[in-house]
Amino acid sequence: MNTSTLLPHQGQRLLQLGMALFLYSSLDGFAIPVLASPRIGLSAHTLSALQAVMLLAIGLVWPKLKLSPRAAKVAFWCLIYSALAILAAYIVAAFWGVGIETISLMGELPHGLSHGTLFQETFIKVLAYSSAPTGLSAFGLVLWGLRISDAQSQSAA
Repeated sequence: MNTSTLLPHQGQRLLQLGMALFLYSSLDGFAIPVLASPRIGLSAHTLSALQAVMLLAIGLVWPKLKLSPRAAKVAFWCLIYSALAILAAYIVAAFWGVGIETISLMGELPHGLSHGTLFQETFIKVLAYSSAPTGLSAFGLVLWGLRISDAQSQSAA
């Protein structure tokens, strides 16, 4: 698949994923009161809405990127993994009510997080921390893909 067909296809998939996250965020709000940590459930709820907006915005500019097919695939999958991994970490923490070693933003408040087993804490930590390098890679590639070509800069002058 060449870049002229790949980028619009990937952009459409990002738009679909963004709308799916909006739907998830809408339904997730009903589950917040029954979670082991409602405060982190609320954080997951707002995080999914934020990621939905981010994916919609990036999906709209995706077809305009100047990337090779390989770079576009790397950026696409890193972006998706990053968004879903950090969201999964928050969702798991909200369900289990643990993860204070990694997600300590609400640990001191009522219905916050407590310390879980070694497996639980490690699982949440791996999910959360693995989203950072993939997200930074994707954002860097998207920024690189938004560069202005020489022909565009000359025509603007």
